[in-house]
Amino acid sequence: MNDPTLPARPYFQAALEFERISAVMADAASAEVARGKLIEQLKGLVGQARAAARAELESEGGPACAAGLSEFQDALIALVLDVVCDCMLTKPEAGHARQMVVIATGGYGRGLLAPGSDIDLLFLLPPRAGAGAEKAAEKLLYILWDLGFKVGHATRSVGQCLKLAAADTTIATALLDARRILGPMALFEEMRSRFSVEVMKPSVKSFIDAKMAERDERHKRAGDARYLVEPNVKDGKGGLRDLHTLHWLSKAVHGEEVGSRTVSDGIFTEEEAATFRRCEHFLWTVRCYLHFLTGRPEERLTFDVQPQMAEWLGYKRHGGLRAVERFMKHYFIVAKDVGDLTGLLCGALELQQVKSTPSIGSMLSPLAWKTRRDIRVKTDFRIDNGRLNVADPDAFRRDPVNIIRLFAQAARTETFLHPTATRLLRASLRLIDDKLRHDPEANRIFLDLMTSEKHPATTLRRMNDAGVLGRFIPPFRRVVGMMQFNMYHHFTVDEHLIRTVDMLSEIERGAAPDELPLSTRLMKSISNRRVLYVAAFLHDIGKGRREDHSVAGERVARDLCPRLGLTPAETETVAWLIAEHLTMSNIAQSRDISDPKTIRDFADVVKSPERLNLLLLLTVADIRAVGPGTWNAWKGQLLRSLYYDTEPVVAGGHTQQARKARVARAQAQLAAALAAEGWEARAIASITERFYDDYWLRYDTPAQIEHARLMVQAAADGLKLAVDHRTDAFKGITELTILAPNHPRLLALFAGACAATGANIVSAQISSTRDGLAIDTFLLQRELGSDEDEARRASRIRGMIERFLKGEIRLKATLAQRRPAEHRVEAFHVEPEVMVNNELSDTFTVIEVAGRDRPGLLYDLTSALSDLSLDISSAHVTTFGEKAVDVFYVTDLVGKKLTSKARLETLVARLTDILRPPKKAQ
Repeated sequence: MNDPTLPARPYFQAALEFERISAVMADAASAEVARGKLIEQLKGLVGQARAAARAELESEGGPACAAGLSEFQDALIALVLDVVCDCMLTKPEAGHARQMVVIATGGYGRGLLAPGSDIDLLFLLPPRAGAGAEKAAEKLLYILWDLGFKVGHATRSVGQCLKLAAADTTIATALLDARRILGPMALFEEMRSRFSVEVMKPSVKSFIDAKMAERDERHKRAGDARYLVEPNVKDGKGGLRDLHTLHWLSKAVHGEEVGSRTVSDGIFTEEEAATFRRCEHFLWTVRCYLHFLTGRPEERLTFDVQPQMAEWLGYKRHGGLRAVERFMKHYFIVAKDVGDLTGLLCGALELQQVKSTPSIGSMLSPLAWKTRRDIRVKTDFRIDNGRLNVADPDAFRRDPVNIIRLFAQAARTETFLHPTATRLLRASLRLIDDKLRHDPEANRIFLDLMTSEKHPATTLRRMNDAGVLGRFIPPFRRVVGMMQFNMYHHFTVDEHLIRTVDMLSEIERGAAPDELPLSTRLMKSISNRRVLYVAAFLHDIGKGRREDHSVAGERVARDLCPRLGLTPAETETVAWLIAEHLTMSNIAQSRDISDPKTIRDFADVVKSPERLNLLLLLTVADIRAVGPGTWNAWKGQLLRSLYYDTEPVVAGGHTQQARKARVARAQAQLAAALAAEGWEARAIASITERFYDDYWLRYDTPAQIEHARLMVQAAADGLKLAVDHRTDAFKGITELTILAPNHPRLLALFAGACAATGANIVSAQISSTRDGLAIDTFLLQRELGSDEDEARRASRIRGMIERFLKGEIRLKATLAQRRPAEHRVEAFHVEPEVMVNNELSDTFTVIEVAGRDRPGLLYDLTSALSDLSLDISSAHVTTFGEKAVDVFYVTDLVGKKLTSKARLETLVARLTDILRPPKKAQ
């Protein structure tokens, strides 16, 4: 088709093209040429239809676009089958083909087809079908494949359909949405009526239970969280597939999709049915735009597509939120609404006894009858069909505190909420006013729920989903559904806060004693646990404002805590924890803990053992709540080391002893350990005399013993270069130690070797000996499960390092072949920052750089420092998603801090230039 003019409604245009296409094929010299001309003509129609669908998406939204593509697909299939019957089959074969019913199933059967979706077809054969039917189906499929469509298909009789549907819920679901495209209506109606009577009617309850189990499993695969910041629009929690599940359940019970029948039967109200349609419209619009944007059936809203999606959908920056964050906030609100609808439908189906009631805890115990009686007699609630309900429609209006009591009672009895109670709750949200917010009883109950020893996060999440949490705690409402556009945080702010509370609860229940030995022990010793839980719940509540979120959060805490019933001293502690909630993590990951001034400065911030304990627990819970893979054993080791070095200082212990005394003590401990192994006094002295003071403060005795063995073995073997490694599963690191002639580019060479092998450096320590050697220790993120596999990996890295240092491999040539940065990273802009500080250490100048992460960044930075004649004493490498933060402790080549203004300006300019993303090729 060469006509550039699109008809007003192009989806039926295919049906008008039959004579034109038939004439083109008839003029062809051969069947092969005719088929080629057919495909060419049809591709023109497909291109026109997709262009028109894109235009309709922009003007009418996703459902109109998806419906139009479905209509076009119907017309295209009808056209192709006409061409097949008239031009590719004999007359008897064509007669057989006309007796076959072509049926759309799945999403296509619902009359909605996303731009990149598969096409699901069922070819329904009549009894004693001739060979022409299957031949026609085969030729139709080949043409559709040649046009680029992905087609799922089956060829069956009515009996085969019913038999398979009875045994397989997936097939039953597909037939539930079956829609005739063409073919004898009588045969289609026979299949549909028999399917309803013979398959669905006898097994409605089991079908519903199976679909709900399928939904739960799908959620697990997609992350099992509604507020993942890269959600799956189709299969994620609160996505389109959840709406499809509601649609299937409605059809299974009522024979109709969500609409007037579900409203008349009391499943949904008119408002809820409208919410269903609104959510469906939004999600289909997002999905269709996503397919057009990526050019493929992509279902995840990944970071690299979110900004463009926000622009296409018309979102603008407002206040402290960027356009992309406002778009995603809208997405998560819709996802929550989908979850609410699912809960209401499930509850209603349980009441109609067509869905199994979930089994939860105490209500199934022998005392359940007494519990139900006590609730009925002593409260404004009751247990209906295993769910917590209100006693009467005036329960909340009569006493608004009942809104909070409802969740307390649900937590105590471990029950789900009844649909009636849920609807009344939503209708009563306006009752949560300043009077209720300042009611002492309401605040006492809420504080008890938040600090409960029994799964407080479950209750907080229920309150959040119901809209109660944001109204009762107004600052929380600002962060509901708020995403942070970065690769570090996996969840929205509200979900992260609730998960932080959950992480604390896990620690308190002793759920991870092996992984978190110190936290598990400290949790039992803190004197005021409710301070810790409140701080966990509020620590990021200041996000999304123009000022620093720690400062804003501290102010919120000072205002809110007295309302919740905390004392002035408790309020002060909560406010301090929020203000400092990033401090311990930043120091542990980005500072040299072996530097005495690091410990002194941190102790000056903490001031007391109790605050140190509280801050450690909040830090651990916060990191673990960020998302899967964020917490690792190495971070745990860093935090423990910082804690153990700081605790005696704030407790008034003796670790503030003079530097010389600490050095002498470390030397004596090593000497004693080596003597116990049978070392001679002269050999021990040769070791202890070779190192400067910083070495003895930086490494513990076990590490010093390993270094001594390596040095002696290297000398015995006549080696100038020796590399050793060991792996530690508990710390989550693999340690490589290099003994080599001291060289300012040693760290840069090692960083390059790691970049070439894909190894992730988390820390580096460099110590020089008095006789011109260097002991460099590099800590790599552990990647493999078993010690044996990790040891083999370390050996490969070790071998490459040795070849680099010996000059057997060209480093730059190897790095040129390294893998490119992850594509998603390019969606982010991280402003380069270089800070130089001479106050953080008594001995070193501390350089902190931050910028967008990329392979080889550490190599480029360390190479630049070496080019500038700086001696790197230690490096601390941290990555927060797309953002890399690297800290270097340096001196000049004579061991002095950097003080020259001109030299510092050159340093900052050079490093800033390295941090800028490379320009894209034009």
